[in-house]
Amino acid sequence: MTKIAVVYYSSTGNTHQLAQAVAQGAEEAGAEVRLRRVAETAPDAAIESNPAWRAHLDSVSDVQLATPEDLEWADGYALGTPTRFGTPSAQLKGFIDTLGGLWATGKLANRGATAFTSAQNTHGGNESTILTLFNVFSHFGAVIVPPGYTDPLLFEAGGNPYGTSVPSAGNSAAASPEALAAARFQGRRLAEISGKITS
Repeated sequence: MTKIAVVYYSSTGNTHQLAQAVAQGAEEAGAEVRLRRVAETAPDAAIESNPAWRAHLDSVSDVQLATPEDLEWADGYALGTPTRFGTPSAQLKGFIDTLGGLWATGKLANRGATAFTSAQNTHGGNESTILTLFNVFSHFGAVIVPPGYTDPLLFEAGGNPYGTSVPSAGNSAAASPEALAAARFQGRRLAEISGKITS
């Protein structure tokens, strides 16, 4: 059975919604899935200043925190993050920075890898954030698995060939049904391609 790790950071819930959909898609393809969130590192004052941020953090306390072992375990992995000035969040980047030992020993290589994101608006840095994660995957020696234009439903979700991305609609977790369908498709595709790579 193909093993997929979906590792993400979400402050108010938009990227969390996408992560759940990616995980669901991978499971639909027959994969064993670990859905993991990275630790929150923002100061309490920042979190308390946004009620949606506090509410989301409290609501995901049952989602296990990601560890490097989750990526070592996986045949393929999906990383998700909100956009921060066109790049991944500090929280996800901090997790990536803990993977040096696995990278140095080649334990992240030859696995499928994909990325997804959200930003405040359609042109808020979604593509540059995903492409930044592609740089990370290249350093790992992973096989990048973008959704491309491999299914018409991707056009209904905005047509991003790099990975699922959504405008965050302010602070509410409100990914469209089309975006969630695209994320499920991305998860299925990751599982299918990762299975071929590792078989």
